Amino acid sequence: MTLTVGLACGCGGSSGGSLAGSPTGGSTRTIHFIEHADTDTTVDVGKEGDSTGDVLTFHNKVFDKQDKKSMATDLGRCIRVEAGKSYECAWTTILHDGQITVDAPFYDDKDSVLAITGGTGAYRRVRGEMHWSSRKGGTEFDFEFKLAG
Repeated sequence: MTLTVGLACGCGGSSGGSLAGSPTGGSTRTIHFIEHADTDTTVDVGKEGDSTGDVLTFHNKVFDKQDKKSMATDLGRCIRVEAGKSYECAWTTILHDGQITVDAPFYDDKDSVLAITGGTGAYRRVRGEMHWSSRKGGTEFDFEFKLAG
């Protein structure tokens, strides 16, 4: 997606095996991906231009940390809360062995930390957070997942 600052989402994937932690919650893993904000679309709602209530939707590819191999896809939406400053976002990252959902504010001018709110398949017990930062002027995003559970 592309507005004043681009926005996109992505999570999950692995270079080998499941990323889900142990059922006892003792293990944690950090994984890093790069999302390409190619499909982001904003629907202008209410006041013309960037304004509260605008809706941004996306369904993008997510690549490994070397930005070479497609590892997952994502789909989600963000609602503009404060024009020029922030959105509230929720999305699902679809991996070969399950899905991970996240939710949190996205800030136009600083990095965000998102809560992992759930998962399916290999990620059904995952919890933790995702650090989200813009790169290449908002056309790509770094996602660093800190998974526990």
